[in-house]
Amino acid sequence: MKHPLFANILEILDEHRPAIQADGGDIELLRIEDDIVYVRLHGACIGCPLSFITLKMGLERIITAKYPQIKEIIALEEDEL
Repeated sequence: MKHPLFANILEILDEHRPAIQADGGDIELLRIEDDIVYVRLHGACIGCPLSFITLKMGLERIITAKYPQIKEIIALEEDEL
C-alpha cells in the first residue's frame, strides 16, 4: 500500500524535475516508509557531489516544510533497492 503522501511528494518532485533533467539527471520516487522518502537518482546525478545538496538542501527542505511529518529524503543506490 502506498503512503498517503506518495502522490503529493511525487508532485513536488515533478515540479522540480525539469531543473534536474536540465543538468542531465533525473529522480525517481521509490517509496515512503516510516515517513522517510526513498528516491533513486538517474543519469548525471549518479555520483555527482552536488546531488546531495539538491536532495538535502533543496528537495528535503521543500518537502519537510510542507509535510513536517516527513523526516528525510534518502537516495538509494541500485544495490540497496
